[in-house]
Amino acid sequence: MTEIDAIDDTRSGEKPETPLRDVIIIGAGLSGIDCAYRLREENPDVDYLILERRERIGGTWDLFRYPGVRSDSDIYSLSYPFEPWPKVAALAEGADIRDYIEHTADKYGITDHIRFSRHVLGADWDSTTDTWTFDVEVGEGEGKRRETHRSRFVVFATGYYDYDNPYTPRFAGAEDFSGTIVHPQHWPEDLDYRGKRIIVIGSGATAVSLVPNLAEQAAHVTMLQRSPSYIFSSKQKQYLAPFLKKVLPPKAAHQAIRFRYSTQTAAIVHLTHKFPKLGRKLLRLNVAANLPDDYPIDVHFNPTYNPWDQRMCLVPDADLFNGITEGSIEMVTDHIDRFDETGIRLASGRHLDADIIVTATGLQLLGFGGTRLRVDGDEVKPHDRFVFKSHLLEDVPNLAWSVGYTNASWTLRADMTARAVANLVRYMRENGYTHAYPHLGPEPMPAQPLWDLKAGYVERSPDALPKSGTRGHWKVRHNYYRDAIDHHLGKVEDSMVFGRV
Repeated sequence: MTEIDAIDDTRSGEKPETPLRDVIIIGAGLSGIDCAYRLREENPDVDYLILERRERIGGTWDLFRYPGVRSDSDIYSLSYPFEPWPKVAALAEGADIRDYIEHTADKYGITDHIRFSRHVLGADWDSTTDTWTFDVEVGEGEGKRRETHRSRFVVFATGYYDYDNPYTPRFAGAEDFSGTIVHPQHWPEDLDYRGKRIIVIGSGATAVSLVPNLAEQAAHVTMLQRSPSYIFSSKQKQYLAPFLKKVLPPKAAHQAIRFRYSTQTAAIVHLTHKFPKLGRKLLRLNVAANLPDDYPIDVHFNPTYNPWDQRMCLVPDADLFNGITEGSIEMVTDHIDRFDETGIRLASGRHLDADIIVTATGLQLLGFGGTRLRVDGDEVKPHDRFVFKSHLLEDVPNLAWSVGYTNASWTLRADMTARAVANLVRYMRENGYTHAYPHLGPEPMPAQPLWDLKAGYVERSPDALPKSGTRGHWKVRHNYYRDAIDHHLGKVEDSMVFGRV
């Protein structure tokens, strides 16, 4: 009987035995595929399975399909260290990123280990057997059924936000609007916006990537923001990358380019944190260089917070600024009074006409994909637990969680997490351990938020994610190079409790 038969085949009339995997990975996006690769790299014979809720590989890059969706950080550090990015542009389109993830999974034999349309509802740890048991919902609609999976170790590569419920504030009069209201997270495939007047509410990465793309076919696009964000124009044409690809082998060139971009980002973040006034000045100069001399920059592009208190918005080749200069895009900084039949009335008294309103108003945080966690029957609430080495949960056995940086590419930390998990699994197998977890000890430690952002989606959901400590490996940092040093110098057994069933 094959592994699939052991899970699904009930023709004998008896309940089939659920196989015990070494590792189950939840999620087949960037992090999940990365983790699968690193697991097999360190443990060639490891028995693993990926459970993916969606019907395709890609995670975030399959979910978001709005016009213009792209990376908001450079693609070289967002891509995998072990698989060169094949294209040239620094900011990549969402469809290309999804294709790259799928290509990587196919190339390294990972796709065969994925079970699609599997929504993991619950994960229960049993200390008498040292196993995780997963309650999984398969499919949708009338054909929906339940399935059970078991493993020694689990990795949550589920991201950090709610796939089903994006954040949309309650707007007075929204029911009176006669046009179409849409959120980018649930973009309708058949939405025809050609020749339409569009208002995009928002000032983050989604809005700045969506607006220029809509403006190519719409009659006019207004980007309506309550307050400004830092927006920086990045040139798409590369000089160093093509040169290195010509003179070095593909993987060596990729590593060099990746190092250059990750170092550049780290230096910029450090510089602007240490010298925020200088950072503001440099960012303002970038905006001013791409807009008319008399444009009111300080009204629309001068945030009240310092650089990197929130994520920076990058735009390729000044596309947003070009649209403003040409007149196809208008920036409006104001508060919404109410929607009405034909558009939006602002607090200033101005009225914006619209056929379509796009609410690019943000995400809802959701840790661990909303999966209910229990250890020996007791519910584990992630926000009550400290994070250890940025990926393990305090006193929760055989569980890891992949989450990225707030000021650098997601994959920089996701890959570090994948390698750490692979090393931990190898160490446990070599020493015959069946459980491992980090333990804080009796000395109390203050808590602080996991993320150092002042973004709305973080402040709206303070209890959605685990908490950071203030010292040692219990402190979650957003500094890739300091973490990389600790990763190489640290020992697997630091502050860990190991045992056998």
